[in-house]
Amino acid sequence: MEENKVRNLRKERVGVVVSNKMLKTIVVAEKRKVKHTIYGKFVNKTTKFYAHDESNSCNIGDTVKIMETRPLSKQKCWRLIEIIERAK
Repeated sequence: MEENKVRNLRKERVGVVVSNKMLKTIVVAEKRKVKHTIYGKFVNKTTKFYAHDESNSCNIGDTVKIMETRPLSKQKCWRLIEIIERAK
């Protein structure tokens, strides 16, 4: 019986680290512009993701890439892939 070893596609997001106060956890905010359904004006929307940072290497203001993973805790189901840009 041969198993199919192909994993499903995982979602990836790019955002800015908002908080790193927890142990091995960062909060990443993803900003996007959404067009208002009635008025047509573009509105800024922010979504927060709790991500696993094994080495505690991220600082507030860093731009990071995160990937969806299995649930690691009640709120945390994302993990850090790479730090794209360090905060200045």
